[in-house]
Amino acid sequence: MKKAIYFDLDGTLANLYGVKNWLEYLLAEDTYPYANAAVMHNMSLLARYLHLAQRKGYIIGIISWTSKSGSLEYHTNIDKVKREWLHKHLPSVVWDEIKIVKYGTNKYHECGGGILFDDEEKNRNEWQDMAYTPDKIFEVLKSI
Repeated sequence: MKKAIYFDLDGTLANLYGVKNWLEYLLAEDTYPYANAAVMHNMSLLARYLHLAQRKGYIIGIISWTSKSGSLEYHTNIDKVKREWLHKHLPSVVWDEIKIVKYGTNKYHECGGGILFDDEEKNRNEWQDMAYTPDKIFEVLKSI
């Protein structure tokens, strides 16, 4: 198994689906929900675990999809806003990889393995190494 830890954003670290009218914003090509999603975990604690994992030689990455629909410009804007969200909520983390990819992309093929945290069951099922739901983040990180 590749010595890496990847996180999805929407529904895993960022509460995109908790933003009122999130789908209407996405259909209107508005990045508001991505920029204003609340955090789903204690980000200070998460940052400490990520720093420790990096010291142990793990690659730390993000693998997240853009919107299901929209223009190329909108997808570019989503990428920018997601990176800004990460910087705002995990400013001390220096990510080894941030991959904001087209909706539906096979995340395992994009990243090549390791540990994945993702709310989407399909992504966890396609992952050929260890994949977990977001509620397992701290439990798994404590064990590495």
